[in-house]
Amino acid sequence: MLDGGDANDGKGAMRAVVMDQLGGPEVLSVADVASPVRVNAEFLVKVVAAGVNPIDAKTRAGRGVSAAIDHFPAVLGNDFSGIVVEAPYEAHPYQPGTEVYGMTTVPRVGGTYAEYVAVSSLSLTRKPTTLSHVEAAAVPLAALTAWGMVVEVAKAHEGQRMLIHAASGGVGHFAVQFARYFGAHVIATGSTAKVAWLRELGANRTIDYTATRFEDEVGDLDVVIDLVGNVHDETGRRSLRTLRPGGLIVNAPTGSWPGFATEVAEAGLRGTTYKVAPDGATLAVISRLLQSGDVRVYVDRVFDLADAAAAHTAIEQGHTRGKIVLKVSDG
Repeated sequence: MLDGGDANDGKGAMRAVVMDQLGGPEVLSVADVASPVRVNAEFLVKVVAAGVNPIDAKTRAGRGVSAAIDHFPAVLGNDFSGIVVEAPYEAHPYQPGTEVYGMTTVPRVGGTYAEYVAVSSLSLTRKPTTLSHVEAAAVPLAALTAWGMVVEVAKAHEGQRMLIHAASGGVGHFAVQFARYFGAHVIATGSTAKVAWLRELGANRTIDYTATRFEDEVGDLDVVIDLVGNVHDETGRRSLRTLRPGGLIVNAPTGSWPGFATEVAEAGLRGTTYKVAPDGATLAVISRLLQSGDVRVYVDRVFDLADAAAAHTAIEQGHTRGKIVLKVSDG
């Protein structure tokens, strides 16, 4: 096992959750694998906690980004929070011992369901001191996705009317907060048990999708942030009826809406999908909002690394409030 102060010669072993094939949660198991080798402007980070995201479960099941997996066993996981073991060079401001967080690009690189990860210096930033490692690991992929959709694409601003679906999930609970922070009028959909919490996050109006058809309640909207697509009750297609002429719909879940572009164009609307980038500079901006308390992260459940299969089962059930996190090691 690597020691926190030792150089990484690529010969050490580490504990990781691996999958030997695609399939259900049962294909995940703990094994010893080769530790990552840091090269060029990469950091070697000891992972304390790793976020679990829907894309992880989709990839494990043979969807998501599984087509890019070029070997087994494979290690999943994009989000991490941990401690620098090796810096790219001696004068870098993040030296060994610095607490950092960020995201990787699995499966192009090794995943974060592991004790160590090698990560580009462009894809991490200093961990907010107000967050624990578990809380920080819940942030990067979800918050960067929400920021990209709400701030960069939809350009949230005063007077804008924005509908956010799946608002209580990992991406959704950040999307609500970012949209409200920049002044948009936020309408959030959620289940009965979550609508009160969504109002606490800043939603101006909530719609209980289990009791009400949202398209019967709202219209003439500027933007729809679609975190569902057509995988449940044609949520994406029904959303088109709520937009004003020329309104914008932004869809994120991979493969959730075949024919998206055609249907949006035929409705006389604007639309785009969205794919997140592991941008440490943007994450640093988000960090300031977390540090100040203007934005909060909510961790629903924490699992030990050995219980990754149970974490995947939980996230596939689709009732998570905020994020699910794996505790990998002691900080």
